[in-house]
Amino acid sequence: MIQLVSLLRRLNEILAIGAGLLLLISVCVTLYDVIARPFGFSLGGTDELSGYAMAIVTSWGISYGLTCLAHVRIDLIRARGSNLVKAWFDAVSILSLATVAVTVAYRAWPVLAKSISNNSTANTTLETPLWIPQSLWMAGWLWFAVSAVVLTLSVFLFLLRGDYAAVEEFAGSRGEA
Repeated sequence: MIQLVSLLRRLNEILAIGAGLLLLISVCVTLYDVIARPFGFSLGGTDELSGYAMAIVTSWGISYGLTCLAHVRIDLIRARGSNLVKAWFDAVSILSLATVAVTVAYRAWPVLAKSISNNSTANTTLETPLWIPQSLWMAGWLWFAVSAVVLTLSVFLFLLRGDYAAVEEFAGSRGEA
């Protein structure tokens, strides 16, 4: 199970780099558009495309945040507990997060399905077929749900084995320096 979670971390690192590159491209295109406007030309649709990029980057990048323990936690009680108490808090925390991730991924499908069935396009000059950015957005949420479920199952397995150090490593609270 440790190898599976380690693989998940590596995959999320690669995906985070891809998300970062998409964000960098979006920034460069926007910057070019802003600089070009005083000279009388514009790419057009930059705001629309950057909005899609932000949604896609967020949905894919959140899995990286999960696997590197960057999620926000209020752990006043957890910090004072024994290793067993900490492990249970971590397990409940990751289970809650996985529940939300699965729910959001599940609810993303009707949005995409409606855009596909209606042949919806953006109400902009680009008239982007909405299924394109929505597919990438939904895929990111699905990946987040898969990542969260894999971590949840792993954490509960570690908990049953009494491996509280593994629970801490994969779902614990990263302390601030």
